[in-house]
Amino acid sequence: MSLNCIVIDDDKLSRKVLEEFVARTDFLNLTHSLSNAIEAINLFNEKADIDLIFLDIEMPEMSGIEFLGSLDEAPEVIIVSSKEKYALESYEYDVTDYLLKPVSYGRFFKAADKVRHKLLQKDSIENKGNEEIFIKKNSSLVKLKFDEILWIEAMENYVVIHTFDDKFTIHFTMKAIGEKLPPKEFIRVHRSFIINLKKVDLIEDNTIIMKTSSGSKLIPIGKSYKDNLMDDINLISK
Repeated sequence: MSLNCIVIDDDKLSRKVLEEFVARTDFLNLTHSLSNAIEAINLFNEKADIDLIFLDIEMPEMSGIEFLGSLDEAPEVIIVSSKEKYALESYEYDVTDYLLKPVSYGRFFKAADKVRHKLLQKDSIENKGNEEIFIKKNSSLVKLKFDEILWIEAMENYVVIHTFDDKFTIHFTMKAIGEKLPPKEFIRVHRSFIINLKKVDLIEDNTIIMKTSSGSKLIPIGKSYKDNLMDDINLISK
């Protein structure tokens, strides 16, 4: 799951730090970095696709709290403030977390990951009962159950959906196909691969092994995706 996020902070240095933290986090995509809440209101009026806001409180013209109060429906919000005194009031707006400056990357990541898991759970509930998709093949529509999908591979402007004994090439992006699949079962393990966790036969070092009718497929695990994979599998270790 990739989350579109914005930063709203009047302090240039604080914005820079948050921008760098977002760039280091593979599931975050920074769409805007703004110096005041007025610009953000205009952005929301344009119906921008935003999943998460990193929001300062004390800003000129309009505070972060006033900004939240102006929104009919806010996305997920993480407050990033130099003052602790606004924490209680901010939680009245259902913010996900409250970070005190200066913020370490570890604390930043923990808060962002909390949002990611929250939205994954929400998507899982919304997708409950949807157990299949239809794939266009030539002039026909083929019904494909989620349980039949082994992995999905990016190929330039296309994705290839692999089953045990077949594959389907469609004009789609990895982000778009990922949003069609139940997030508890399908996770991204590499910039070019999404796998069905239920179909994994073996994980060896940085490689996932899947069995197909033509043999075994070796799927690489990207370094930035490995921790999320380990969190999602049911791991028992000595």
